[in-house]
Amino acid sequence: MKTENMTKIMMANRSSMPSIEEYIEQIRPLWNSRWLSNEGAILQKFKASLENYLGLGNIELFVNGHTALELAISSMGLSGEVITSPFTFISTPNAIVRNGLTPVFCDISEEDFNIDVQKIESLITEKTTAIVPVHIYGNPCDLEGIERIAQKYNLKVIYDAAQAFGVEVDGKSILEFGDITMVSFHATKCFHSIEGGMLSFKDSRKREQLRKVKSFGIVSEDGTELLGVNAKMNEFQAAMGICNLSHFEGYLEKRKSIHMRYREQLAEVPGIKLAKHRANVKPNYTYMPAQVDKEAYGLDRDELLERLSAEHIFADKYFYPLVVDYEYYRDRYSEIELPTARHVANSMVLLPMHTEMEFKDVDRVCEIIRRSSK
Repeated sequence: MKTENMTKIMMANRSSMPSIEEYIEQIRPLWNSRWLSNEGAILQKFKASLENYLGLGNIELFVNGHTALELAISSMGLSGEVITSPFTFISTPNAIVRNGLTPVFCDISEEDFNIDVQKIESLITEKTTAIVPVHIYGNPCDLEGIERIAQKYNLKVIYDAAQAFGVEVDGKSILEFGDITMVSFHATKCFHSIEGGMLSFKDSRKREQLRKVKSFGIVSEDGTELLGVNAKMNEFQAAMGICNLSHFEGYLEKRKSIHMRYREQLAEVPGIKLAKHRANVKPNYTYMPAQVDKEAYGLDRDELLERLSAEHIFADKYFYPLVVDYEYYRDRYSEIELPTARHVANSMVLLPMHTEMEFKDVDRVCEIIRRSSK
């Protein structure tokens, strides 16, 4: 039974949602049309809204981000080896492997936790055909450095921007860089369509290829012309996307205020390092990552998580373990040295961050962190 004195449970993430009345109004036409999938009117409206919001013309929508990434890689006609980051969700290397390619893991930068551009060239061989960098926590990679290397070695660049919807660099959408970019609309992201994914691409000729491949390769009632899958976003997903897109700027402002409150409260805590945003970047504040230095703070990351959990605050280890330590990859990469990625994976915590948080919630988290330090 709930009581007024019951301690509030706080999760690391919570999906932003419109009112139920707003969502019902979006899906109401489906009870007349019965057009629930196969790119009906609601999905077309969602796609047009995204193109308008992002200022992009070459986009396609998919059932989820992972499938979109698999198809993005497949569409590039790659072979051999692909360089990527070990500090990411398991989806990234899985999409590479499921395309018959070999992931080559590059260590990350201590500054932004993204792939270390200074270490990429040493991993390039005659088998290398692409780089799949990840904009970790929505924080942009070294775009210029990656482009320079790609041009020098004639490599394709496929960005995993799963967490980077709405991010801009020098006034340009993060989705305008590289040959093709995937963004996830999963429910845990700052913008979502329950599930869903999107590809943005430079070559407009890819549009028809991607539209065909996500619908079994069907080109007419008489048959197919390529090996396809079922990767279509449905109308219910698109309706949620339409609703959330109309509120997205408000979501961003709320997340920004929460982010700034954390920075104010934790600025002077020894051993707690908060991620920074570059001046030329418009961030989406999708996560609140904090690195814990045991020597300076007095507790390691896991001990801090235990303190928070005891107060019904459930922060997260993200990303832990490194993807090379998952069972499928462990034996194949047992000898690989990734000192920075391992250090970050063992010291990073994601503090609660979502649009329903209030300043008093942030203050409660920060008060526990401050009094837990040595």
